[in-house]
Parts: sequence; structure tokens; C-alpha cells
Amino acid sequence: MRITALAGGVGGARFVRGLLHELREVRGDDDTQVTVIGNTGDDITLFGLRICPDLDTLLYTLGGGINEDQGWGRVGDTHTVQGELAALGAVPQWFGLGDADFATHIARSQWLGQGHTLSEVTDRLAARWGLPGQGVRLLPATDTPIETHVVLDDGEAGERAVHFQQWWVQLQAAVPAKRFTVAGLAQAAPAPGVLDALRGADVILLPPSNPVVSIGIILGVPGVRDALRGSRAPVVGVSPIIGGAPVRGHADACLATLDVEVSAVGVAGLYADFLDGWLVDDADAATTRGLRAQVRTLDLRMRDINGAGRIAGAALDLAADLAADRTPGPTA
Repeated sequence: MRITALAGGVGGARFVRGLLHELREVRGDDDTQVTVIGNTGDDITLFGLRICPDLDTLLYTLGGGINEDQGWGRVGDTHTVQGELAALGAVPQWFGLGDADFATHIARSQWLGQGHTLSEVTDRLAARWGLPGQGVRLLPATDTPIETHVVLDDGEAGERAVHFQQWWVQLQAAVPAKRFTVAGLAQAAPAPGVLDALRGADVILLPPSNPVVSIGIILGVPGVRDALRGSRAPVVGVSPIIGGAPVRGHADACLATLDVEVSAVGVAGLYADFLDGWLVDDADAATTRGLRAQVRTLDLRMRDINGAGRIAGAALDLAADLAADRTPGPTA
């Protein structure tokens, strides 16, 4: 079986880790290949280094090096370099980077500067973290440099745009966004292997990632949404909203910017043109009538790897049922 997942950072990474646990440890399936298409709209250049927060969170989580308490960054990391940069007056200081984390960005920036594509660089980093040995291929959504910016209203001063990371990390999404704009997205092309992974999948999964600035950015890469619409594989998503609130992060602020209801139904509407199955939390069971996608309810809290695996297993089971419904029965 071939599974393709579209993923953002923390929620997507934890879901995929649970998926691997469910496949390998619970179901004894060592043959299924998992391709993860990671969001690159969060990417930013700081201190002269190219940083890919969502790809790095996927690498560290799947490779066993993530800081579990934060959900991002390296476990046990130190911050000597960041401290020295602060002493030197180098800015910004609102984006925290550990020393081992710096090594990832230095290597990536060096390889990109030597002419390697982001896909090639990501392959090298994935090998360092042992992803191929787990049957996982991590692909950036695009090799084209793209960056999400947030347009804010400064009142009498007018509008100003800040990088998404500044809005998300420094401002904590507390300043209402007027709109999002993704520099370079219209000219971007899917990274090598992305469309093949979608067209050749047996199952396509949408983990509980931010639907606007994670999954939404991947869908905005030209050709990706069309590939999902034409997919022969069932597309099953997991709601990132439970009881009218995001599981983590500021997805509610992002949805509000698009005038989309902060609910499992509101998010499903963003995927309505290709979504076949939708997992929602038990708390939202009574609110999903009228959705075209087939809905199943369960506890969507990913408290640990077993919980994440249980959710991933439910997504696989729903996909299997959807695929069976599509299979013509015997004729007389």
C-alpha cells in the first residue's frame, strides 16, 4: 500500500509518527510506503540561514530528536549561539534556535548555496534522521522558495506586511490579520515526486494541521489541488478543530481571516471539492450533518503515540471502507 499525507508542523508530525506506529507496531505492516508532503510556506531566512520550520519538525519528530514539550526544536538543545547573537545585537531574537538546530540550517543553507534543490537537501537531512529506513519519504511541497506574509492594519499608518513567523511567534497572532499573501506561490511548481505521490497513492491523508497556512499552502501550489480532485484514492482528513477551538496554535485566527467558521464543518468546507472522509471529535458529532464527506467520530486528542496511532488507524479504516464502496461488485 502507498500512503501520501499532506502535513504541517507539530500536529502533522505527531499524526504521521502515530501512523507509522499503527502500521508497524500494531498492524505488523512493514511494507506500506508513506510519502509526506510538507508545507514550506513557513520558511524564513534568519541570520543568513534558510529555515524550514515544518520540514524540520517532521524530521526531528519522525527521527526521534524532537523536543516533546515544545513540539518543535531539538530535545536537550542548548542556546549558546543564540545568546552570543543577542550579545552582538543581532536580530531578531523572537525566533529561538538551539545550537544543534542551527547545524541543520547551516547545512541546508550551504547545500542550497551550492545549487542543490530543497528536495535534494531534504533527502540528505531525512537520511541523517533515518526516515528512509522507516519507509518514509519526505518531500517539500515545492522547491520554489515561497514565504507566507500577513497583512496587518496599522490604523492611520495604513497596512503593513510581516512575515508569517513574526505574526505567529512574536505577535502570537493577537493582531488580527487582514489577509494572507504567499510570495512566490503563483510561480511555484510541485517538487519532484509530489504529483506522482498523489496520483499513485492508495490512500491520501490530511493530518490535523493548520488548514489555512499549512495544508492550505500545499493546496495552493499549482497542480496539487487538481491532483487531489482527480485522485483515484480516497482522501481522508482529520479535523484540527475540537469543540470550536483549535487543538493547538492559532488556527482560529487564521480561519477568522478567511471568514470561515471555526469548526470541524468550517474546515471541511475548505476541502469540500476533494474530501471523501472526515474524522471529527466526539464533541462535534451533532454538528456535521450535511457534509458530502463520510463522517466518523472519535476522541481526536493525540495525547501520546498510541492515541495518535489510534486516530491514524481510524483514518485508514475509513479509507478502506470508502475504497470498498468504490469497487464494483460481481456481475451476473
